Amino acid sequence: MAKTKQMASEREYVINLRREILKVPRYRRTPKAVKAVKQFVAKHMRIPERDLNKVKLDKWLNQELWFRGIQNPITKIKVNVKREGDNVLVSLVELPDKLRFKKEREEKAKQKAEKANKEKKIKEEAEKPKEENKPLGKVSKTENEHSKTEEKTDSEVKEEKEKEVAVAETREKQAEMKAKEQKHMDRIKPAKTERIQRKALQK
Repeated sequence: MAKTKQMASEREYVINLRREILKVPRYRRTPKAVKAVKQFVAKHMRIPERDLNKVKLDKWLNQELWFRGIQNPITKIKVNVKREGDNVLVSLVELPDKLRFKKEREEKAKQKAEKANKEKKIKEEAEKPKEENKPLGKVSKTENEHSKTEEKTDSEVKEEKEKEVAVAETREKQAEMKAKEQKHMDRIKPAKTERIQRKALQK
């Protein structure tokens, strides 16, 4: 019994989705493919009552299934299944090139953000004891004033940019509204003239 449990903790499957996909209309094929993967895993990993909520698809597997849109999903997929407590995590065995590059890019962006946060924390920690040790006097006041002016300039620049963007958006909206009003006016005018002519003819 112990061996079977160890075998069931992590496995690889090749799932054929064609038969399941063809059961539904074209505009529901990819959601059906996602559900079919979950049902397959729930069956083969012997999840109690085949509860699909305990089957968690990896982000990259989901993207691979949805890559060609809602009407044309992949018909066969190789999957790695891993048991984590009550849940079962399903991921791709081999990432395709398009997803691999995307994943690497995201990881690099995360690393950069983490480095920036660490550097900020280190700078803040280094500045705190200096401010505590400095005697109160003209020098400290001037330095504080300089730092405040620098902060103000940064904040002012951001506010100005935001204002410019907001003004541009309002102008575009006003122009669109005017264009719509002119279209409506153009449509209404000829209709009025036709009615007047017809009335005159009837008299």
